[in-house]
Amino acid sequence: MSDGHHIFRGATIVAADGRADLDLEVRDGKVVARHPRTAPAPTGAREVDVRGHLLMPGMVDTHVHFMEPGDPTREDFPSGSAAAACAGVTTVVEHTHGRPVTDVESLVEKRAALAGRSHVDYGLVAHVWPDRLGDLPALWGEGVVYFKAFTCATHGVPAIKGEKLAELARTVAELEAPCLVHSEDDAITAANERALRAAGRHDGGIVPVWRSVEAERVSTSEVAGVARETGAPLIVAHVSNAALLELLARERGAGSRILAECCPQYLNLWEREVVELGAFRKFTPPARIRSAADEQRMWDAFNEGLVHHLSSDHAPSTAAQKRDGDIWDVHFGLPGIDTTMPLMLDAALRGRTTLERVAEAYALRPAQVYGLAGKGSLNPGDDADLVLIDPDGGWEVRDEDIHSLARWSPYSGRTLRGRVVATYLRGEEIARDRIVRGDRRGEWLPGAGSRERAAEVSDGRPARLAKSIRGSDGNVD
Repeated sequence: MSDGHHIFRGATIVAADGRADLDLEVRDGKVVARHPRTAPAPTGAREVDVRGHLLMPGMVDTHVHFMEPGDPTREDFPSGSAAAACAGVTTVVEHTHGRPVTDVESLVEKRAALAGRSHVDYGLVAHVWPDRLGDLPALWGEGVVYFKAFTCATHGVPAIKGEKLAELARTVAELEAPCLVHSEDDAITAANERALRAAGRHDGGIVPVWRSVEAERVSTSEVAGVARETGAPLIVAHVSNAALLELLARERGAGSRILAECCPQYLNLWEREVVELGAFRKFTPPARIRSAADEQRMWDAFNEGLVHHLSSDHAPSTAAQKRDGDIWDVHFGLPGIDTTMPLMLDAALRGRTTLERVAEAYALRPAQVYGLAGKGSLNPGDDADLVLIDPDGGWEVRDEDIHSLARWSPYSGRTLRGRVVATYLRGEEIARDRIVRGDRRGEWLPGAGSRERAAEVSDGRPARLAKSIRGSDGNVD
């Protein structure tokens, strides 16, 4: 499709706002128009026959760890972005704990290191250190998409607690910069760890006791309170259970700008699996599903919109790394970028959710809240980031088909309905039948506060990232 002007004919277009049997015209990397099926092809457009397929916006995964620069044995951008492309994800927002971005110098260094290494578009995140809050305005101006903070010391990142958490919230409120918060109470997790170690525990069952529901609830309540008091645009990362999703919904109802992110593992994996599988189910917060009722409650919460947006929280380790060492020392995290869209597609085709809700939660909403304009929808003027889906196809998840350097999946052996046939980035095909195609053409996406973006606007050029986190009604979209 090197001519830059083509029309996808015969598919059903599915986006957050509904579905329609229309043809989609693309020119020079942008969506130009939607046309009735009976309309003649636009002059000069190459026709692409996609009859019997679904056409959705490229997914936007705003929480991935590609570990680069960092530990290349766990993941890197070529492999992680290949996994994204093959799974229908066209935009990622990345941060690594091994080499965190904490100042402008490390952000500039990382941008330079990633040039030409991604198959998909990407934004970058800065970690928050309690003694470096003064660096946040400069980082926001330099183009980070959001800030990431922890309320517990995890992955080598120090905890943000008490007055520092309040100071962080006031800072991001002033900047109008979103902040994603990993919410587990540091004192509770530390006390749980001391008790478990004193008892001589080294089994997989330590994980849900160590990283307890109580620790997540206490911290989430604190973060919600700080958001309410400061007006900060905070997002609670990977909310693991329906009770906390409901708590955050009540906070929003009271005027707070706090949102909930969730991940497929909290909709699909059960707490008991870690007892048998140990490190292969070591992630935090851990899975909370203990019964079919718990599982249904999570899906109901997702479908009711209590989950603002979905991410993979792709944090891989190889099988050897998961097996090598004590349960206490093995890395937290699961590989997930290969399977998030396939799992959600399967859920929609089986009636657990809808394709429109998937497009909303995994494309439109993350693009909106993080200011990634032109992403997550298929309206005229948007980037022509597309996913072509065969609803009658299927995929058996197998470790050997995983593109991530992890080379395994917690969902191996599952047969999923539907199949991602092809993925397009700005109108160019980047993957087909789970094989990446062409050169790595992913571009860096500066965040909503970047000086680079402001310069584009002042020059009269269309800014790639044009949407504010604050809607016209004053609320987070």
